[in-house]
Amino acid sequence: MAADETLRIARSTPQMKLQDYTAQIDFAKMRVYRMKRAQEQLAKAGYAAAVLFDPINIRYASGASRHPILNFHLPMRCLILPAEGLSVIYEFDKLEKETSTLQTVAEVRGPLSTTFFAGGPRNEEFVKAWVNNACDVLQRMVGSDKRIAIDRIDPETIGAFQAKGYTIGNAQKPLELARVIKSDEEIACMSMAITVGEEGMNRMREALRPGMTENELWAYLHHANIAHGGEWIEARLLNAGGNILPWGKGSSDKMIRAGELVAFDTDMIGPFGYAVDVSRTFYCKPGKPTDEQRRLYRHAVEEVAHNLALVRPGLSFRELSEKAWKIPDEFVYHRYSCLAHGIGMCDEYPYITHAFDWKQYGYDGVLEEGMTICVESFIGSEHGIEGVKLEEQVLVTRNGYQQLSTFPYEEELMN
Repeated sequence: MAADETLRIARSTPQMKLQDYTAQIDFAKMRVYRMKRAQEQLAKAGYAAAVLFDPINIRYASGASRHPILNFHLPMRCLILPAEGLSVIYEFDKLEKETSTLQTVAEVRGPLSTTFFAGGPRNEEFVKAWVNNACDVLQRMVGSDKRIAIDRIDPETIGAFQAKGYTIGNAQKPLELARVIKSDEEIACMSMAITVGEEGMNRMREALRPGMTENELWAYLHHANIAHGGEWIEARLLNAGGNILPWGKGSSDKMIRAGELVAFDTDMIGPFGYAVDVSRTFYCKPGKPTDEQRRLYRHAVEEVAHNLALVRPGLSFRELSEKAWKIPDEFVYHRYSCLAHGIGMCDEYPYITHAFDWKQYGYDGVLEEGMTICVESFIGSEHGIEGVKLEEQVLVTRNGYQQLSTFPYEEELMN
């Protein structure tokens, strides 16, 4: 089913249940699409195969996902992906049978033991044993071609592959480039994840009251995400009142007071492993927003609207940066770190900087049809105490963009 129709269905029922919509998505087609995208980029970069430890890359290239947060810091899973053909995955014990049903995987083997946690004083021995095993797999896959790419792993493993004669490049570049263009199935997954995220945002808005802490309010988003099959939240970006500046502290046990702004950024990995990166700013009642709070909010709305209007395929990152909303001087210091960035299974390439920062951090490229990006704004005066965070998640289309995030702005702050 096309993404537009799946999005319509997902939003038609406020109290949605994830299982009601899984039948709308051809997951097998999506897995094959993602695998082929990754393989095309590997071949283009001149690699015979990739050895992937990053759980997001493993999931993208195969569809297999087990305990991703654990595996970020304690890798026990690995995917060996040839530039052509099916992959071999090293999986948690006793879960091999479940993973073996994936049409992207030719073989499932037991888990890794390449970390000091697992190996202790025998770590070097275990690393060498696993690399010998992996080299046997690579020999069967690609023969004598020893050009491989690896994403993230301990130095001992890199050294063991090099000792076997392999030349090693960085797999993150081809995998990030592969993830840039989304299929209809991916957009449908992302749209459903956004529906879950916006359900959590609605619960936050309804629960907001003076006396609760930032952490208590933030927990409503976590609950909605997990209850509807989502996975984790990347950061704790929710702050109120004078805690908002500078942006990025993370939620705390600060009590929210009446009359304060409450700004947040979901940074949520939702159902199917797709990210929801939407920001809003609420007003804590009772009372009415001040003129200054409304002024900040209107500027944030204006920045997002102006920059969204520029989005179209063929627009260069530099052109977007140069034509972006001109941030007034008083807000430059607290500007957000970028004006837009890619989004998929997490924050992804590209990262598009403000014109102020182009010389130091900017790089060029082109927006393409099928990209999903987030357009950001943070408005806080260097002379003030509060700020406003807004962000929209959109799909780049043939004629411009389709907005995927739909959560409304706050009328009392707009007027």
